[in-house]
Amino acid sequence: MPQPDHISKLGVPDPGLLDDDLQAVWHKCVEKLGFVPNVFSAYSLRPQRLRNFMAMYNEIMLSPSGLSKLEREMVAVVVSSANRCYYCLVAHGAAVRQLSGDPELGEMMALNYRVARVDPRQRAMLDFAWKMTTTPHLIEDADRDVLRAIGLTEEDLFDLAETVAFFNLSNRMASATDMMPNREYHGLVRDAPVLPPPGAQPVARKAQGRRLRGARTPT
Repeated sequence: MPQPDHISKLGVPDPGLLDDDLQAVWHKCVEKLGFVPNVFSAYSLRPQRLRNFMAMYNEIMLSPSGLSKLEREMVAVVVSSANRCYYCLVAHGAAVRQLSGDPELGEMMALNYRVARVDPRQRAMLDFAWKMTTTPHLIEDADRDVLRAIGLTEEDLFDLAETVAFFNLSNRMASATDMMPNREYHGLVRDAPVLPPPGAQPVARKAQGRRLRGARTPT
């Protein structure tokens, strides 16, 4: 049974009536991705909020950071798993598959990140993301000390916290509007991975993988 056909239960404006700068974003998305992410269409109900959303996403997810792009996408999926956000699990699960080159990793992040053979640094970040999402009032110095102990700087800690916070916001907007992901995400990077030999190292910090065809836009 396919997912519902709507983009947002609040409706979406006619893209032909959007301001020129946003129409340019639409054209760029089609050129680079082959489609316009539904989150853009949903947010275009409030055009300035869409501009703010895109700017914040690009700053948090694509600007230089001690956290790799893959690590930030893994955090996005774990947060979305805790919140059961369908849109973000589908969209960012696809991003994890693309950046890692491993279709299984995206599924593990979505269903139970603790199954994944990630390195201690990544496990600590994902544990923090889960706790900050499910029980933020319990975050304490000990949690920050764990992250420092595995090599995160104060700037990295800030970036991690902001990534977690951003996707909690994004998840709640997606749930409130019943936002549906683009169907194209479901089929991305579904080929079986080459299995590593026994004893292979866990997921590398700077995994090589194809980006969403180069688009500097949120998924």
